[in-house]
Amino acid sequence: MKFARCILCVVAIFLCGSAGAQAPAPKRSPDVPYVPTPQPVVEAMLKLGEVKQGDVLFDLGSGDGRIPITAAKLYGVRGTGIDINPERIADAERNAKEQGVTDKVRFLNQDLFEADIKDATVVTLYLLPSINMKLRPKLWRDLKPGTRIVSHSFDMGQWEPEKRIEVDGRYLYLWRVPAQPPNLSDGK
Repeated sequence: MKFARCILCVVAIFLCGSAGAQAPAPKRSPDVPYVPTPQPVVEAMLKLGEVKQGDVLFDLGSGDGRIPITAAKLYGVRGTGIDINPERIADAERNAKEQGVTDKVRFLNQDLFEADIKDATVVTLYLLPSINMKLRPKLWRDLKPGTRIVSHSFDMGQWEPEKRIEVDGRYLYLWRVPAQPPNLSDGK
């Protein structure tokens, strides 16, 4: 009987994981390195995106979660962070708990190219030019017209931004999803 209880304990520890367990490996390699956005830039991105109460924010490549967390704290909005790296998701969940916004934010370990983002009214990005270009058709297809998109540092090729501002030496871009995707010669 003691042996059976011991086996059950070992199985329970295995299934639940131990305190020192490693996060699962990413589904595939991340497309971009993790580089945190400085807090003043985060706040400027939210301001540029005209974030307001009632918005639903999605941060694609959310890293440690600072953009959805800040949006929840400053504007009371609901936010979702999408990141392919489970370590970043764990960081983001820990940060949300520390900031007291777990009721407003969630973090999903998903591929940003496959994630369901249709409920977004604001999307934030800090990716790379090539990833923005690859993502552009998904944004046009999945998001409602008028959805605001804010990118830190990188544009979207020939899709001209509505606004471009500079904050602490970094460029931020704003677009609104059009009713019909523009016919651009850069092929995407």
